[in-house]
Amino acid sequence: MRLPAQLYRQFDADPALAVPGEGYGGWHTVEAELAPQHTALVVMHAWDCGQPHEFPGWRRAVEYTPRAERILREVFPPLLAAVRASPLPVFHVVGGGKDYYSHLPGHHRAIQLAGGSSLPRRVTPDPLHERMQRLRAAQGSPGAHNSADIAAGFARLDFAPSARPVGEEGIAEDGAQLAALCRAQGINHLIYSGFALNWCLLMSPGGMVDMARHGCLCSTIAEATTAVENRETAREEREKRQALWRVALEFGFVFKLADFLRALPSP
Repeated sequence: MRLPAQLYRQFDADPALAVPGEGYGGWHTVEAELAPQHTALVVMHAWDCGQPHEFPGWRRAVEYTPRAERILREVFPPLLAAVRASPLPVFHVVGGGKDYYSHLPGHHRAIQLAGGSSLPRRVTPDPLHERMQRLRAAQGSPGAHNSADIAAGFARLDFAPSARPVGEEGIAEDGAQLAALCRAQGINHLIYSGFALNWCLLMSPGGMVDMARHGCLCSTIAEATTAVENRETAREEREKRQALWRVALEFGFVFKLADFLRALPSP
């Protein structure tokens, strides 16, 4: 399975330039090769976040929700249909603090392979620590006035309809479970979709940082994800561009949706 992929040529810095990094080659296209029997699509944190009027505070704090909904509506149906019609398996990475998946056979399989999810042992907070966390939540993110809506939204969290697991597709809560699914099926290259590329797909349990430690290549499809943006970056989605650079530099490859779909083999 051969297809074009984007990499970032992070060499050569030119000491003769005022800014040596401006000597780097930058983005370019290479021919990548995927082994279908060793490659899987990962759908991560592709949630149903409710209608705009239901949890307005959640949408005030999470500006990318409209972009994610468009991707779920326009990109996920053809992407998942094509992958499910190919030899590549689909894995799902779940989270959010609500159990909306433990009844599904794909999660039973992950637990059988790896055991239950084990959270890191946390340090002991003190009153100052708790006050500083409240300060960050009130004055940084998500804003105290948005917290109730966010809690209400997470309380009814579920898969987005277009991202719901089918059959016995593997469902992992963390990197250990996802790695166990990979080992059981001989997978060593994960292609991530979902939300958001510079946040959960990067650093939540089962994200790229976790799976790189297990030895996996971790790639993405540019049209199948978006990023957390801020006021200064949102209009041009500059944080997404930064996140794609990070994937290409540290974890794997960046694919275009049309190229990926065109290259998918038949069963």
